[in-house]
Amino acid sequence: MKIFRFGLVLIHVFIIVLLSGTVLNDYVSPKVFPYLNLLSLAFPALMILNFMLCFLWIILLKKRALFFIAITFMMISPIRRWINWTDKTVEIPNLKIVTMNVKGGSIGGYEKIYDYLEKTNADIIFGQEYGSEFNIPNYPYRTSNYRTIAVNSKTKILDQGKLESTGKGIAFYADIQFKGKIIRVVNVYLNPFSFDKQMVKPVENMEKNKTKIKDVIKKLVPTFKIHQQQIAVIRKAIDHSPYPVILAGDFNSVPNSYEYYHLGKGLNDAFVEAGRGSSTSFHDYKFPIRIDYIFSSKEIKPVSYHVDRSVKLSDHFPVIAEFKID
Repeated sequence: MKIFRFGLVLIHVFIIVLLSGTVLNDYVSPKVFPYLNLLSLAFPALMILNFMLCFLWIILLKKRALFFIAITFMMISPIRRWINWTDKTVEIPNLKIVTMNVKGGSIGGYEKIYDYLEKTNADIIFGQEYGSEFNIPNYPYRTSNYRTIAVNSKTKILDQGKLESTGKGIAFYADIQFKGKIIRVVNVYLNPFSFDKQMVKPVENMEKNKTKIKDVIKKLVPTFKIHQQQIAVIRKAIDHSPYPVILAGDFNSVPNSYEYYHLGKGLNDAFVEAGRGSSTSFHDYKFPIRIDYIFSSKEIKPVSYHVDRSVKLSDHFPVIAEFKID
């Protein structure tokens, strides 16, 4: 029995090491060592295992429980990017943002998608994978055709520009006049992994599962490196912006990844600041994940954040956030 418990301790330590490794994504780029970014994908499963083992040590009344619980508390920030528990704010918002990957209208149909988005009464709507058009009724200001992403705004768009990048991903910025101020919005659709559902669906044959894992990694690693190139271009539009920034879209990356750390650097994650519950937004696979985000500059304070799971018009749920701009 002692040997078994010792084995569990070693496993628990190994899990903690892997969880801690996700922090290194802030410092180590995919071009240097892409496999660190894989840990961000495993973070929820690893954390669940960590909680289960902590609970086991508590039941067994082992002092080591205190050590592992203390380590877990040190990971509060990474955890809150997945599940959060902020108190409701008394601030009154004056800016509403919606971002949604519409999947080319292939699931909900454009008529229903447009109707839903219009009823959100958002000031600015970000769309990704919109197909041939993204023209929501009663939104007079629209960005030019940037292939797969667009912004519809109730207020005037003063300037806009495509952020050139490699791969299938795309991003652009638009400077929008809002309540006597100008804000820069950056719409992001990082290079997709283009997984087929069957590729990530486990089967009974273990050899086939091993082959599937190898195939998945072959897709992940090159895409991580493409993301790094795309992020470098996007960061220039953020870092050199003369105006406060709202960054939103489909990052095709999970929290605690290289993409999360570097796209969000110097910005507030609206979910962490004002969200409650789960942040997961992509629901096409058995394991829901968070790949849709809204970030903002310090001058734009997040007041509320909501993933609207009441509608299934796409394989992504719409993400809605409200802000206070003084």
